Amino acid sequence: MLRELDEQHFPPFEGFPKESVAFLRRLKKNNNREWFAAHKQDYEEQIKFPMQSFIAAMQPLMADFAPQFDVHPKRSMFRIYRDTRFSKDKTPYKTHMAAHFVLKGKPKGFEGSGYYLHIAPGEVFIGGGIYMPDNDQLKQIRTAIAARPKEFLAVINKPSFRKMFRGINGATLSRPPKGFPPDHPMIEWLKMKQFFTGVDLKEEICYRKDFPKVIARYCQELAPLVDFMNKAMGF
Repeated sequence: MLRELDEQHFPPFEGFPKESVAFLRRLKKNNNREWFAAHKQDYEEQIKFPMQSFIAAMQPLMADFAPQFDVHPKRSMFRIYRDTRFSKDKTPYKTHMAAHFVLKGKPKGFEGSGYYLHIAPGEVFIGGGIYMPDNDQLKQIRTAIAARPKEFLAVINKPSFRKMFRGINGATLSRPPKGFPPDHPMIEWLKMKQFFTGVDLKEEICYRKDFPKVIARYCQELAPLVDFMNKAMGF
């Protein structure tokens, strides 16, 4: 049985079963602890273990271009349980499954630049960059962009990157950040408070056996952006 496997042994990834997304649809309609407890085995066999098998399949692919990242079947998978402490929405479970790849050796909750995968009914999202840099990290990133503008622009203007993604996303300041003049040639980038990008794919792609290779291609295209951000922050 899949539930008897330990963290070092996962079956070859054959694509997410269609039951995976079907489970998420059912969970959305029955987002309560009683229903989840009654369907815990479904969760393990249709969500948890397929995702862990996917992550295991990603290990050698990511190692080719991002060996400094932790790609671990247990650590890389997000928990299904929501943190409802500060939310008006008290439903206990997420209605998507997700994984992220962060730098090795960093503590839980570390916010650096990395890769993120999200699967929900009707969508697959793959993205990368840094979503919530703290003030010190933001200052470091802005300083790096100002100091190495050609390197940064080469990353985001690479034709294959522009073709695959929608450009750099994130909230921006209405005024120039402290320490940078309004007429700085990189001012529009320096006003950004987040540096991430991603692309939405069709749900059906996650059912394919080659799904790890597809996602790895997107991650490889994201790697220069991810690496620029981490280098700027001293990682």
